[in-house]
Amino acid sequence: MKKDLPPIIALIPIAFLIFMLSITISSFGTDTLAGGSQLALLATSAVCVVIGIGFFGRKWKDFEDAISNNVGKTSIAIIILLIIGALSGTWMISGVVPTLIYYGVQIIHPNIFLTTTCIICALVSVMTGSSWTTIATIGIALMGIGQAQGFHEGWIAGAIISGAYFGDKISPLSDTTVLTASTTGTPLFRHIKYMFITTLPTVIITLILFTILGMSHSYTNSGDIAEMTQAIRERFHITPWLLLVPLITAVMIALKIPSLITLFASTVIGSIFALIFQPDIIMEISDGKGLFEGTLISIYGSTSIHSDNTMLSELIATRGMSGMLDTVWLIICAMCFGASMQASGVIESIISIFIRFMNKRVSVVSSTVASGLFFNLTTADQYLSIILTGSMFKKIYSEKGYESCLLSRTTEDAVTVTSPLIPWNTCGMTQATILSVSTLTYLPYCFFNLISPIMSIIIAAIGYKIKRITK
Repeated sequence: MKKDLPPIIALIPIAFLIFMLSITISSFGTDTLAGGSQLALLATSAVCVVIGIGFFGRKWKDFEDAISNNVGKTSIAIIILLIIGALSGTWMISGVVPTLIYYGVQIIHPNIFLTTTCIICALVSVMTGSSWTTIATIGIALMGIGQAQGFHEGWIAGAIISGAYFGDKISPLSDTTVLTASTTGTPLFRHIKYMFITTLPTVIITLILFTILGMSHSYTNSGDIAEMTQAIRERFHITPWLLLVPLITAVMIALKIPSLITLFASTVIGSIFALIFQPDIIMEISDGKGLFEGTLISIYGSTSIHSDNTMLSELIATRGMSGMLDTVWLIICAMCFGASMQASGVIESIISIFIRFMNKRVSVVSSTVASGLFFNLTTADQYLSIILTGSMFKKIYSEKGYESCLLSRTTEDAVTVTSPLIPWNTCGMTQATILSVSTLTYLPYCFFNLISPIMSIIIAAIGYKIKRITK
């Protein structure tokens, strides 16, 4: 017979995971994604199994089913992740990203670069409904422009992610937006409209902070930028025709073609343009073996193209699909961890702690925010966190007379935007891999993501537009 798991026991896996990750990070530093973090998650999963089976009557079949279900749900995400790796490789080798960088460093002034980056990523993400697609395409190009202008990589990544997740949060095309609305029983556009109450002041503060950071940037060595553009010119065939690739991608997005198909088609188009405009580079990649071999290597493998400019050499090095394998491994381990937390009863036990404090309006919203953050930390997946938060608090909000849109907004403020801030969360590990910047490096500069849950609590304290339903 299954027994209830006492909260004090349920906290043991959390404490163990923190302990394991602290040792792993201190030992391996930025190389933790190569295996250390994965083993920490699997070891914590084992602790959950021991607690669940050994002391509280769970069955191994419960864990098997939960793991199978969780990992199965990530199959499309994993395929998208691999195609993103292929896309980044072909867009770099074809000269698409170098062309965007070449024109971008000459157009965007350094003082407004961070603000502009945030706005561009926000607009693209609203149109695509996908932070992942935004970061994997225009985000990579903006990363190169920022580095050429001398910005710290954490600042650039923070601006990219802040803008991308603003769009992901409010776009009616976003799967997280649709999922949150449906889970909480809130009409989609009512959910989006209500989110603006917390999202608008948050993004305004974010843009002000990035403007201040940009104005404080004292990089004045225009010679380095000139050297970078010259090096790009020498290494790639730069032509406006290459801008057709992102333009075609934008058209496919506007036509609402599924992201998997759009990314795959963009990869194919990028490969064709690489053959047309950069045959010499493809031959270099294949060590003279042929264009076919070079094209395939740029899609699936790591490439290193020599340039006299050290910064450019580092920038145009690609990892292709193989560069995503550590992240895929981490996602699978994270899903095993989340499943073990569920099957053992740990999540259910810990959520009971939050419920005890839900008395007044602020405590209700604060508990929801804390719960959403907790699920992001423990399940390592934003979709599962949204479903758990929305489902578990839906009845409580109804009983206390609050509109469902308050729950849906708080869930997005707490879950969607904080997911890329957690190194072992699927979003955190993906964005860190795509941008080649560790999660902990960009975390302090993701102003939109950091402020959103705080703003949700502040608005709750003020009580603005929060209505009680009279029964």
